[in-house]
Amino acid sequence: MSSLTSSLADAPVQDTTRVRTRSYSNRHWGNALFVLPFVCVYIALLVIPVADGFWMSLHDLDVLSGDSTWVGLQNFVRLWHDGIFRGAVWNTFVFVLMTTPAFVALGLALALALNRQDRTGTALRTIFFGSSVLSVTIVTLVWRLVFMTDIGLLANVMHFFGLSAINPLTSSALALPAIALVTVWWIIGLPMMLFLAALQQIPEEIYEAAAMDNASRWRTFWAITLPSIRRTVALVATIEVILQFQLFGQAQLMTNGGPNNASRPIVQFIYEAGFQQWALGYSAAAAQVLFGLMLIGVSIQMWLSRRHDAQ
Repeated sequence: MSSLTSSLADAPVQDTTRVRTRSYSNRHWGNALFVLPFVCVYIALLVIPVADGFWMSLHDLDVLSGDSTWVGLQNFVRLWHDGIFRGAVWNTFVFVLMTTPAFVALGLALALALNRQDRTGTALRTIFFGSSVLSVTIVTLVWRLVFMTDIGLLANVMHFFGLSAINPLTSSALALPAIALVTVWWIIGLPMMLFLAALQQIPEEIYEAAAMDNASRWRTFWAITLPSIRRTVALVATIEVILQFQLFGQAQLMTNGGPNNASRPIVQFIYEAGFQQWALGYSAAAAQVLFGLMLIGVSIQMWLSRRHDAQ
């Protein structure tokens, strides 16, 4: 009798638990419907093309006939022995190392200098950000005029100081740094605005307390400003690593990869292999290598950021 009574008493509790579980499950699937459109677009525009590109890299494709021959990893082996591709990988890594720290350092410096609410600060922010809205064609045309031998702005400045004029775009040692300079001048506005948004989120009371303790500007920067925006620093570094690995337009329009392949990046190699030599399988293999290098670069950057946060 007692067992029957206890089972009858437990029945409503069990029914209530089932109802709550069913209600939570319905809400869970209901929430999933909100992200379903994004998931579908993500799969259609990223996952499927990446998988298709990897499948292409394992074949020798004939564009005219549409025939494909399975070659396995031969395209990747061929890339390994291709001196031009190895040079393109090296150029891309050097370019990323030259530009990403510059974007972080200069973007933060400009944000600190222009973090003020007056007309001068607004005008300067507009000027520095204005170059970011220009197309790569306009930017490279302007800088090619600046670098022109004997008659360009750089040549005139060097003549004024009694120096021999040189066009950095024709020098194997200076072509890639010149492209890096143009890229930093062109896109520095975006990191600056990201840092400005982060700086404006720091409460003024913290700086007032530091001023009451007679903290120097350098001490305030290292103890208050930099720790408060460390996530933005990591964000800017990650974004720029991803973007600068995809260097193409500047190198294509300013040097066409020269002189002597000194400024040819991976994306230009992929373009030339796929749309000039029509070696689509070989081009797809190079694209997979670029994708892997970007993943490695971003993973290292995120690991360093997490390690710094843990400390």
